[in-house]
Amino acid sequence: MKTISLERSYGGTQGVYAHRSDTCNCDMTFAVYLPPQAQERPCPVVWYLSGLTCTHANVMEKGEYRRAASLLGLIVVCPDTSPRGEDVPDDSGNWQFGSGAGFYLDATCSPFDVNYRMYSYVSEELPRLIASEFPADLTRQGVFGHSMGGHGAITLALKHPERFRSCSAFAPISRPTVAGWSRPAFDRYLGADEGAWRQYDSCALIEDGFQFPELLVDQGTADPFLDDGLRPSELQRACEQAGIRLNLRMQEGYGHSYYFISTFMEDHLKWHAERLNR
Repeated sequence: MKTISLERSYGGTQGVYAHRSDTCNCDMTFAVYLPPQAQERPCPVVWYLSGLTCTHANVMEKGEYRRAASLLGLIVVCPDTSPRGEDVPDDSGNWQFGSGAGFYLDATCSPFDVNYRMYSYVSEELPRLIASEFPADLTRQGVFGHSMGGHGAITLALKHPERFRSCSAFAPISRPTVAGWSRPAFDRYLGADEGAWRQYDSCALIEDGFQFPELLVDQGTADPFLDDGLRPSELQRACEQAGIRLNLRMQEGYGHSYYFISTFMEDHLKWHAERLNR
């Protein structure tokens, strides 16, 4: 593992790291914030999954999570959103597919199946690396994310309720198998059989019997993607029918940007800390 940068922040340490991923068959980059408490003992881990067009750097630079994570004693891990590199297939100019748009799934269609294996990367390979290299207490894990990353966070939690004690999201893509900005990507990554898409759709997973105790979701009412891309009402309906506790907070006047995320970041970290420290 190669250290790209390392610096002090709010009494803790934030670093950017690169490693060769056997899962994605390319070099991958991720960020880790270690709170000051990690110098004395293993700390709980919160995974933050970023959205379309982003890298690990967006939340690092604009998410404003370090002060709260320092006070709460949380390790924050920020993976990239897709594989990258000259040998990784891409669709240049299409921000909804390829580089920056891995959708946290394992592609099955050539040529994308060789590299676009983000579900296995964030659920298996990267946790093993974090466990081996950092003072992380992986018996206490939470996961959250924004937009495409909110979709990824909820699907991970639904599939691994034994692993995650908490899950939240900012403006998640609630039903990507239907949304106009994700259906084309699912078709190219996973093929024409839409039944295979359901394993990466939060609402479909809930309809198919997957459970998680409770979810926190913040959604801006002025989000331009609200009605087509995000569809929080469908997540609310699925949770109600399945008996999953969903705290859906419609935040008046907020859009889809990091102004929105940074405003409510501390709320989310406190919510995770309460559940990780029980």
